[in-house]
Amino acid sequence: MARAQQRLLAFIANVCALFALGSATAQVPLLLWSTESLPPLASPAEGHIVPSSQLTAYLSSVLRSGSSHTVLLLLQDKLSKDDFTKYGGVYGNKQDGAFLHIEAAMQSSVSSVVLPALEWSAASEVLALLNQTLSVSPVPIDPDTLSELQVNPADNNLLYLNLPYCTGLHQSCAQVLRNNDQIIGKVLDTMKAKNIPYTAIYTGLQPSRIIPETLVVSEQHRGRSLLQSAEPPTVNAPLMFNVSDTPCIMLWAQNLNVSFDANHVWIDLMNHTPTFEGSKCNGTNSVLVLNYPNGIVLRLVLNYPNGIVLSFDMNQKFSTVSARNWFTLDAVSLALNGAALIFSGAQGIYAPAEYSFHCMSVNSFRDPLLVRGPATGNMSNWMLNFVDFQIQGFGLANGTFDFSYASDCAGFFTPGIWMGLLSTLLMLWILAYGLTMILQVTTMDRFDDPKGPAIYVPQTD
Repeated sequence: MARAQQRLLAFIANVCALFALGSATAQVPLLLWSTESLPPLASPAEGHIVPSSQLTAYLSSVLRSGSSHTVLLLLQDKLSKDDFTKYGGVYGNKQDGAFLHIEAAMQSSVSSVVLPALEWSAASEVLALLNQTLSVSPVPIDPDTLSELQVNPADNNLLYLNLPYCTGLHQSCAQVLRNNDQIIGKVLDTMKAKNIPYTAIYTGLQPSRIIPETLVVSEQHRGRSLLQSAEPPTVNAPLMFNVSDTPCIMLWAQNLNVSFDANHVWIDLMNHTPTFEGSKCNGTNSVLVLNYPNGIVLRLVLNYPNGIVLSFDMNQKFSTVSARNWFTLDAVSLALNGAALIFSGAQGIYAPAEYSFHCMSVNSFRDPLLVRGPATGNMSNWMLNFVDFQIQGFGLANGTFDFSYASDCAGFFTPGIWMGLLSTLLMLWILAYGLTMILQVTTMDRFDDPKGPAIYVPQTD
């Protein structure tokens, strides 16, 4: 069985590697298995990316009318072919594989289908497609309470589980994928214990990495291609609140992650476009309000009907000690379904008023710069994690569309610098002490001459 599982994952990885030689179009893999027989699907040609129309036609044939279906949709925030090759344990390290339960489920299923390269837009529309095909509303599930969920096999059911991906947080990618695999295994065991026939779909909302396009070039042009630099990665534009067509508040982050549950399912709000209703700015107070309607976040989280609101409250004050104006990010408010939680940042997030503030990590759980306020119930699980965060709420009236000079949260004398200085001073002190001891060593000033009379040293009692 172990060899069969290893061959299955090796087959998936090899097929994915063949498709990696194709286009650089954003693509994600899709795995589908069922406890019932699936219609046959011809293997796509090498380099072919399955479009949305082909996926729609196949899922329509799978979920044909006239019979009930229970579909289990496992949507991971990010997923790429390389994840199976890098973390799947296909090169002998089977015990370290991150997809053991998925492999076992596919092998024990009646039939399964692997699409190594699915168009990204098609993957993000799978939820809406299943909703339309089954004519039922998707139900978000929690692995810990799935056993209490009432599922009637005689009706159509669409169960939805969102899984996180590593975003440079407190766990490595391999560990996050292993945790996801264990959650999937727990869900599948519950479905098996309830004796519910199901069809499972495992895919990603977006690729975790985009493979650069490999062009087939002639021998005479190959050297030039090797010297050409790769295209720079796409960088999101900063979020900007304007007053009278003049920038007033600017914010940028590589990731603007929020989480609302104990499983740490992260939602990157930088991937979506907010509205700025409720924002304001003046000489002493600036408030940036980011409104994410339910339609934008619906693909990620289904039980947030009223959308997400993230606001930043900044104030400017004059400091008599430094004789200059400083601004502080006093509070970050996270609102969901009418409930709001305030994170205080006044103690560690500040900068001169004419500067912007920058920090590589602003979070509420590890060396927090944002301190969570009093919370009740599920709000105690709410967390924030901003990666490569930069904000400026004052000093933008000069009409420029760039941040001012950034005041970084990392001080000049970091712990590493202090350790190096103290170690150097200790070694210098040891060297100076040793030289002092050597200089104090005295030698004899008279020596015995064997040809002359012996030196007489009188001895007294």
